[in-house]
Amino acid sequence: MATVVRAALVQATWTGDTESMIAKHEEHAREAARQGARIIGFQEVFNAPYFCQVQEPEHYRWAEPVPDGPTVRRMRQLARETGMVIVVPVFEVEQSGLYYNTAAVIDADGTVLGTYRKHHIPQVKGFWEKYYFRPGNTGWPVFDTAVGKVGVYICYDRHFPEGWRALGLAGAQLVYNPSATSRGLSAHLWQLEQPAAAVANEYFVAAINRVGQEEYGDNDFYGTSYFVDPRGQFVGDVADDKNEELLVRDLDFGLIDEVRNQWAFYRDRRPDAYEGLVRP
Repeated sequence: MATVVRAALVQATWTGDTESMIAKHEEHAREAARQGARIIGFQEVFNAPYFCQVQEPEHYRWAEPVPDGPTVRRMRQLARETGMVIVVPVFEVEQSGLYYNTAAVIDADGTVLGTYRKHHIPQVKGFWEKYYFRPGNTGWPVFDTAVGKVGVYICYDRHFPEGWRALGLAGAQLVYNPSATSRGLSAHLWQLEQPAAAVANEYFVAAINRVGQEEYGDNDFYGTSYFVDPRGQFVGDVADDKNEELLVRDLDFGLIDEVRNQWAFYRDRRPDAYEGLVRP
């Protein structure tokens, strides 16, 4: 397996309907493939608006089954066409009344390797997610893909260090963090938390944010998506804060072993001393 992996992410503006939103992401993926990318990830609930700015039952219409719903089926075909691994965040309905904020991970041959369901569900102004989503129940899986070991952590999850660590302990080399976060709420944390997680857990992170304003609220999604390496350094430039953008970057997975040998954070962990952290 190659040490250097060319990876991509997309930060996108909402088009107004699911069909054109999916089509736009397909074109970004094809362009990434033309540039040699072998893996790509999309933003939180990529095929819909960020409807969680309001609490209205009409928005359950955005939900679909995973992996047998229309969007994931279409992304499986895209993976086969492009030969890329694809991280696909969608609004999942498991059965009537059971909904999750989910990402499917599709291998380069179109195989659905599994899903991650968002664990931490916010319920604050502009982010009324508990109205729609149950907390995730899949644990923190790491998927053995054609490019290496890939994990997912979704948006609000990023504020909680436990999942980041679980992904590292499970062998993650690259973690995609699809998000929808707005200017003024936690923008000062955006370029702090994911680089800190990359350092603490010594892997690469792809931090993806929406960009622009949408019809269901005042949230101003500020983009600035990026890749960050295990030393906490941005890989290339950070994306624009107002415009849609495709980022394609080379990630040297050899750096993971180098940093882990140098900093030895995993060696010096003390799980025997951490029991109190999870005691009720």
